[in-house]
Amino acid sequence: MKTLIIGVGPQGSGNHLYAKIFGSNPQVFAWNSLQHKYWEGHDMEPFADCWEDSNLLLNFDTSTHDYYYTSMGCPYVFDGETRIPKFEEFHSVACKVFDRVCYMIIGRDRNILEHQQQRVRKRHSTPDFLQQLDFFMDKNPVFVSQELLYLYGLPYIHNIESQLEIPKNTNIDKINEILSDDQNRKYMNYVEHTELDELIKLASTARGAL
Repeated sequence: MKTLIIGVGPQGSGNHLYAKIFGSNPQVFAWNSLQHKYWEGHDMEPFADCWEDSNLLLNFDTSTHDYYYTSMGCPYVFDGETRIPKFEEFHSVACKVFDRVCYMIIGRDRNILEHQQQRVRKRHSTPDFLQQLDFFMDKNPVFVSQELLYLYGLPYIHNIESQLEIPKNTNIDKINEILSDDQNRKYMNYVEHTELDELIKLASTARGAL
């Protein structure tokens, strides 16, 4: 049975990160060139041309693996132009090529998303993806998180694989390498003191102290 997993999410939600994770699984056909780079443009993703012209999927070579992974941010930039993926069209053709098409919706802290999008794209684009969400909801999508991936690591990855019904990734060293640099760290600022801190300290001194 040929399976296609489609990862989707807002710009900056973790499409590249999850592409690296799935690409490190030798049983999954994914974005192999990204395994050897810190980052590269989405136009180098194996299915990039198919996202531009869904009919190209009809001639995509599916003879090498049983499991395939592609991802697409919404919106995305192709050759300098910002576009909304044609999800319905892509899905329709994919169902003709693959026996099973699964969706994985990637999320990230909404404040980090807005900050990252404004910094890189000069525009808050998360609402563009939220407008597309209804399309995925009747397809039993698996929801995943960038924060939970960094927090729980391998057990979380295996849980996602179980939900998607794909083989476990046994490339442990590569997974640890990918997760060694938490991309959220640069957005964190140490807070010296908050009112909640004092309330927590007071409540911890004795039962009923607060």
